[in-house]
Amino acid sequence: KAGGRDRNPAGPSFRAGKEQKQKGYVGAFERFLDERPAGQPFCFWFGSSDAHRGYAKGSGLKKGMKLEQADVPTFLPNTPEVRSDLLDYAFEVERFDDDCAGMLELLREAGELQNTLVVVTSDNGMPFPRAKANCYEYGVHMPLAIGWPSRVPGGRVVDDLVGWVDLTATIYDATGVEPPGDPGLTGRSLMNVLDSMKEGLVDSSRTAVFTGRERHSSSRFNSLSYPQRAIRTQRYLYVHNFTPERWPAGTPRKLANGKLGPDHGGYHDIDACPTLNFLIENRDDPKIGHFLQLSVAKRPAAELFDVTTDPGCLKNLADDPKHAEAAESLRKQLFAELERTSDPRVIGNGDVWETYPRYSPLRWFPVPQWAKDHPDQVPVQKWVDEKRPDWAPAAPR
Repeated sequence: KAGGRDRNPAGPSFRAGKEQKQKGYVGAFERFLDERPAGQPFCFWFGSSDAHRGYAKGSGLKKGMKLEQADVPTFLPNTPEVRSDLLDYAFEVERFDDDCAGMLELLREAGELQNTLVVVTSDNGMPFPRAKANCYEYGVHMPLAIGWPSRVPGGRVVDDLVGWVDLTATIYDATGVEPPGDPGLTGRSLMNVLDSMKEGLVDSSRTAVFTGRERHSSSRFNSLSYPQRAIRTQRYLYVHNFTPERWPAGTPRKLANGKLGPDHGGYHDIDACPTLNFLIENRDDPKIGHFLQLSVAKRPAAELFDVTTDPGCLKNLADDPKHAEAAESLRKQLFAELERTSDPRVIGNGDVWETYPRYSPLRWFPVPQWAKDHPDQVPVQKWVDEKRPDWAPAAPR
């Protein structure tokens, strides 16, 4: 199997059988509860495909949602086409919510809800241009709800900064299992926050979270990534783009049968969707065109946003003298953390990220000008060379 694994590291999968009263995801969880060893602790991962694209176009409107109900982010045009796409996304989110509610009810019926730690979150931002597969606010700010009725006071909204790495540490802490000692855990347990009765900011030491991005899909020459690292504080989001010469959403034109395809056909780091189609179709419209560029145009190495006033991350403050002190402070904090955690991008081995094979199909793109001018900057990728079709240009070395 891909990567040499002989089993799914997430564990065996479950599907509802004829004996389950519930169907779909909820039925799968019902089957898991029926088959778990009696009297033993359990762990179940509900990995929903909602709200992963594609969607049934118009499903939100068909359900009875109204266009005026859509909340349009500032980086997208406020048009009926975009609003309808957002409603389709909302419809998918509601299905996920319904499944979560069904699973919680099964836990209640089994008498397990009070003593079960339930964590609900997502794996990426909404699948729209300039959201998913970006380190902007709409790409990395995830929903998070945690419940444990017998221990954690509920009904609270907490504003502490939390990263995914903190969830692993939290689970070790909650279960009383000793974590591995070397190299240890990167995250910090949230149990002190969960045990608290406070709302708002609970743990004042949680001053920042860190995020990053490498390869999302096959969207550039040799399937190269678009490496980003970011630091988010209560006020600011600072993003460092390691390769600003590359296209953040994918090279605009890809190769098809050895020939260049049409313009704007290579943005595969954006999920295919009606909103992307609308932006491309209206790229020459004076009111719409700039929205496409917000998602696909090349970006500077440093980006700084005040997310309290600009959650859409439209105004880059990195070169604004009024925010120069904040930009420099955040840059230092970010790179100090990358060095502390031995991130290959800062310790001289960044190309290692490009060596990991992609097991899904590859797309092919022309050799970019930066690679022609600086062949020494093209990562060596044996896994790409082995799959390169005869008609594709050989990568300079």
